[in-house]
Amino acid sequence: MNMSELYQEIILDHAKRPMNLGVLPDATVTVPADNPTCGDEVTLQLRVADGRIEDVRFTGQGCAICMASASMMTRAVKGKRCEEAGALFQKVHDGVQGTGEMPKGEISALAGVKEFPQRVKCALLAWEALREALGIRKGERTRVVTTEEE
Repeated sequence: MNMSELYQEIILDHAKRPMNLGVLPDATVTVPADNPTCGDEVTLQLRVADGRIEDVRFTGQGCAICMASASMMTRAVKGKRCEEAGALFQKVHDGVQGTGEMPKGEISALAGVKEFPQRVKCALLAWEALREALGIRKGERTRVVTTEEE
């Protein structure tokens, strides 16, 4: 199996069987996000205490890239300090955009998205919701995250 086949398998596995899918009843932060261009919708829920993401879940619907990315993101940030999650957001954002190196691990399966610019928004939707959630924790205003320019 070559790397592109492995990456495709990881993405398909997360898309078919997403991790941390469902409602988080005791969430401290909830952020809805959408990509009106293709119809992807994700609602991210975090339970944060003492600067650490204790639990994270998401609900929504979307393409395989969107769902896989959301699934991988929740696995990657659960248990992390908020600052670590923010730094991971930036690495993934830059990696998917093709302006930086992707983090190691299963998230690196999203690296190939940079070759398909129309799919970048799909891959980053849940990550943008994470960035917003981390900002809300710091007292910034709540907004619906969208992939469309404001």
